[in-house]
Parts: sequence; C-alpha cells; structure tokens
Amino acid sequence: MAVVLIVAIMAMMTMPLLQEQIAKREIETIARRFIAHAHFARNQALHLGTPVLISPRKENQWESGWLVKGACLGKTKQVDCNTRNWFSQEGIYPIYFKGGGKGFSDPHSNQKGVLFNAAGAAKTGQGGFVANRLILGHQKAPHLERQLIMGSGGRWRICDPSTDSKGCK
Repeated sequence: MAVVLIVAIMAMMTMPLLQEQIAKREIETIARRFIAHAHFARNQALHLGTPVLISPRKENQWESGWLVKGACLGKTKQVDCNTRNWFSQEGIYPIYFKGGGKGFSDPHSNQKGVLFNAAGAAKTGQGGFVANRLILGHQKAPHLERQLIMGSGGRWRICDPSTDSKGCK
C-alpha cells in the first residue's frame, strides 16, 4: 500500500509538468504547420508565376484555421488566374492567435492574410511590403507564447519570448 501511495503522490506532482510539456508541443506544432504552409504558398507563387495567398478560413479569424489558395489580382481574364485551393487547416483549439491575429492585415482593405506575388515577395494588395508577426497563445497555459515572425526576404522564424535572449525582434 505504501508503494502505491508513493507512486500516486509522485504522479500527482508531475502532472502539471506533463500538461505544460503537452501545451508546448501543441503550440510548436501549430507554429511549424503555419510556417510550412506559408513556405508552400511562397513556393507555389514562385513556381506558377502567379500570386498565392495564405489567409484565414473565414471572417478574418485566424483561429478558424487558414487556407492556401491562388489569388487573382489585377487579372482581366479569369482564364489567366489560378484560383486553386491547396491546403486548408481547420480550427486550432486550444491554440489561439493573440490579439485576434491582427498581424498581416492589409492596411488598404483590412483583409488578413499573406499574399506572395509572382516573385515570391510578401506584398499587400497595393504592392507594399509585409513584414510582420503573428503571436500564438495556448488556452490551457496562458503564459506560453510563440511568435511567428516573417522577415523582409520571406523567411520565417519562431520566437519564444521566455527563452530568446535577444527578445523577439
């Protein structure tokens, strides 16, 4: 009985650590999946020579998931436009985008998303450069945060503000 009691106490003591590790794994998985889909979108834009967009699935809410699709900008003929959908990520609960995922909003249209032009550069609908970040949080571990940061060359990185000695800049 004493051994069972000791094992039960040890299990109760390690449960919060286990939950923390599970939450870290979940947030890292979603961060890496988003970046992989963004890389795919950029590569498709380069390969096809047409704009490709990664955007929220519905109503400008990143939490609903995202969609990688061909974008038709400035095309007069629908035949010239690639409107194919490639990837779709459904809801990501218990992960959420802090601030509603306000990063990557086109200032002219208020539409959220990252548009890669035919040269693979992330641009707004008006042609301006997009360098921004999305911040992921976890419902069950509110102190956890991962920042998805895209630089001017289209490279992404995941930043953990709690361990990054330089900060997430």
